[in-house]
Amino acid sequence: MAARDALSQDMPTADTPEQQALMAMLVAEGQEHLFAKWRASDGAEKRAAFFEQIAKLEASYPGGLKAYLKSARTLLAASARGDNPFEGFAPSVPDGEILDFGSAAFRAMEAEGLAAARTTGFVLVAGGLGERLGYEGIKLELPVELATGKSFLELYVDYVLAVQARARADSGDDSIVVPLCIMTSGDTDAATRDLLKEKRDFGAAPG
Repeated sequence: MAARDALSQDMPTADTPEQQALMAMLVAEGQEHLFAKWRASDGAEKRAAFFEQIAKLEASYPGGLKAYLKSARTLLAASARGDNPFEGFAPSVPDGEILDFGSAAFRAMEAEGLAAARTTGFVLVAGGLGERLGYEGIKLELPVELATGKSFLELYVDYVLAVQARARADSGDDSIVVPLCIMTSGDTDAATRDLLKEKRDFGAAPG
């Protein structure tokens, strides 16, 4: 069935060959419900915004949306059957190291870590709100202690700056920058930017 045949015949559904190809792929994959409420009055700009999102998803997932949908159907079918993805596996405690503070082994591993920090970046995942904690704002604003009211984000930035200062001192290279990437969501992005602006990035370089 052609993509347009699955939809209303008198309704414009795609304005370019690229959009038409994306629409045909979605309909062929059983996603025609995405177009069920489209109307001619929606306008080309609204349709273009939709297809832009689809194109980004198509390009970002390995194998495209066809592969994504195939994987989703496989996982849903396995879940419906009650398949256990961990069947045949046995839990075990991984090997590790117990370090005594100040010991030779501790100092050696600390030195390795500090050397690696010169080319390391930090990522802070901050897409959620503090609702479960009874807090109306973003979790990054939450105070980590009451004496100064220092927020979690300030403490984290202090840590990154301390690692950067140590890396510069140990290497003698004052140009070293230890980057921090904060991953936000639609719920937290504006508030996070406002917090950084208000606090002047907590002494870190603007990013």
